This record gives sequence, C-alpha cells and structure tokens, in this order.
Amino acid sequence: MLNDIYAVKLEIFEGPMDLLVYLIRKNEVDIYDIPISMITEQYLAYIELMKMMNINLAADFIHLAATLAQIKSRMLLPSHGIESDEEEDPRLAIARPLIEYLQMKNAADELFKRELLDQDIFTRTPDKEDIPQVEEDGTIEIGIFELIKAFNTVLANMKKEHKVDLESEKISIKDRMMELIGILEEKNSLVFDELFDGDRFKRDIIVTFLAILEMAKMSLIKIIQHIQSGVIRLFYV
Repeated sequence: MLNDIYAVKLEIFEGPMDLLVYLIRKNEVDIYDIPISMITEQYLAYIELMKMMNINLAADFIHLAATLAQIKSRMLLPSHGIESDEEEDPRLAIARPLIEYLQMKNAADELFKRELLDQDIFTRTPDKEDIPQVEEDGTIEIGIFELIKAFNTVLANMKKEHKVDLESEKISIKDRMMELIGILEEKNSLVFDELFDGDRFKRDIIVTFLAILEMAKMSLIKIIQHIQSGVIRLFYV
C-alpha cells in the first residue's frame, strides 16, 4: 500500500501551538474571544491533511485537537437560561496557555535576534546575499503551515486523471531531494507551484512536497512568499 511505502517520520519543526497561533492570526481573531467552532474545524482540517501526506504527527497535536473539541462541546452545552458572572469561559482553558506560549516564544525570538546581531557584527555569511531582504522587497519568509495551505491548493487543482499508480517507477524522498538540490544549485530559486506542473502521479506530487519539507527542516532552503502576488519561491541556502 502507498501508506506503507511512503510513511514518513518527519519532525514538525513548528508545533501544535504554532498551528493554533497561525490560525488565530490568519482569521484575525482575539485570543480572548476565539470562535472555537471555526478554529477547531480548521485545526482538524490541517491535521487530516498532514495525515494524508503520511506525516507522523506528534502526540501533542492530537492532544490539542482533543482539547479544542472538548472546549467546543462545552460551548455548545445549553446554559438553561442561567447567566452567571462567576462561570468561567471554557475558552480560557486554551487562551491562558496560548498567551503563556506567546510570551515564551517572544522572549526566545528576542534572544535569537541578539545572536543574529552578534553574528552581523563579527561575521558575515556571503550566501545570505542571495536571499531577498524581507523588509525591502515586499516578501516574507513563511513556515510549514502556510506551505501546507499552498500545497492543499495544488491538490485541489489537480486534474482528476492524477491517480496513484503503484505499478509505475517509484521515486524516494531522498532521490527527489537530490533532484531539487541539483536544480537549485543551477537556478538558485524555484517557484513552488511550478514544481507540481506536468504529468506527475499524485504519489510523486506528495513525495515532492515531503522532500521540500525535509529540505526546510535541514535548513537547505528558505521559503519566501511575495506579499502582493502570493507567489512562493524556494531559495537555496
């Protein structure tokens, strides 16, 4: 079966809280007023998409999904017409740890910026010049969840004749990584959507995406999106 052949143990370099933060920011909602039903549905949709790509999810992802589902259930319970100021909003069960997580993440980011400052003062890496400056050219560096969203669009736009063919020659994630690295060494950058053009089987499309995730995890590439056009490019580091 395809799942047995291409099961991937891929460490998610952004965790379950990062996915929740991403969804909250994407939907522009208040942490203290989370539309729990909508966020829960979107969170579960991302988990299902990652499962479909045979990414082994950490238990923390499943635990947070269960927590969101529990809060959603509590929100749906009838109040029996009794309003109590002392009754705690069920959403605080996720809002409190989320705020604590953001505080720790912000503190870690500040420490990381100090390390980068020292790096800029004492050393300079020539390769960085090949990567566009985010602030100056209207681009942003995106993470795994934005990339998964983009890949979901690729899958949705796939032609119906794209089918899994277990009889065709199979390409491994490692082999696909070597192919992509060879192209990037020559061109320096690649447009994300163009990697899935052509007559590829669905299996090959998924393998290509998993290869991109592995390369990002290994810090071989940076993933940059143009803000206005939405075009995503992979840059060889």
